[in-house]
Amino acid sequence: MGKLREQMVREMRVRDFSLRTIEAYVAAVRGVTAHYGRAPDTLTDEEIHAYLIHLREQRKLSASTCQQIRCGLKFFYDVTLRRPRAALSVPVARQPQKLPEILSRQEVTRLIESTRTLRYRLLLMATYGGGLRLSEVIHLRHGDLDRERRLIRIEQGKGKKDRYTLLPARVIHELDHYVGVYGRPGPWVFGRTTAPEHPLDPSTPQKVYYAAKLRAGIEKQGGIHALRHAFATHLLEAGTDLPTIQRLMGHGSITTTMRYLHVTGQLIGQSISPLDQLVLSDLPPAAP
Repeated sequence: MGKLREQMVREMRVRDFSLRTIEAYVAAVRGVTAHYGRAPDTLTDEEIHAYLIHLREQRKLSASTCQQIRCGLKFFYDVTLRRPRAALSVPVARQPQKLPEILSRQEVTRLIESTRTLRYRLLLMATYGGGLRLSEVIHLRHGDLDRERRLIRIEQGKGKKDRYTLLPARVIHELDHYVGVYGRPGPWVFGRTTAPEHPLDPSTPQKVYYAAKLRAGIEKQGGIHALRHAFATHLLEAGTDLPTIQRLMGHGSITTTMRYLHVTGQLIGQSISPLDQLVLSDLPPAAP
């Protein structure tokens, strides 16, 4: 794409798009370019329409992925080229909304205890104990942990919003042990082993989660984001009110939080992190 790519990226940065959105939109234009082997500014409405059908029917991409690609192409033609395409004016049909499969407290316990190292055990505990998104846990800094108030400050999370969530006592305890063994080589709680000045690669926590889930014999669907779903559901079951959960999760709308009403059971207990209610074994041997 060359100059067109640079112009598109510049337009998105001016609008303060997130890095992930920029990458996804650029990839959308790169995909249609590779498909036809021609510059994207030479494509017709018919070709763009045929490409979107190809993604859905031949490549079998999900409705949400097709919608993201359509949005990326629409931005390119509407904003970068200022040549709106009729083929992109109709949204892709949305896929049915499915409820997540929620891990029980016993399954979360087995999952955490199935990790092989202190580092990754702590990573899963922090993710569940604070209801963190993947991008939030890998960008967690030591300075974001308010030990006295037992809060985690999430800086510029999804939607460019700051928020506070729970910092469980168990996370503080195990983090102190971890730092005592390995020190604090960089600003990130989970920096890269070979380059601690950089945050952990996003693929690593997913691999850790799937490996632990396999060892724990858990067959429920979903990646590490399932720990965030479990956090919200277990809080709701423990009696925490929806507005509080909304703030802890960083949801822009209470409607998003209300979906957990469909997957939760009886509402009892106190508003504390569900991690502190687990009965975990002693700390595992230190390992890199």
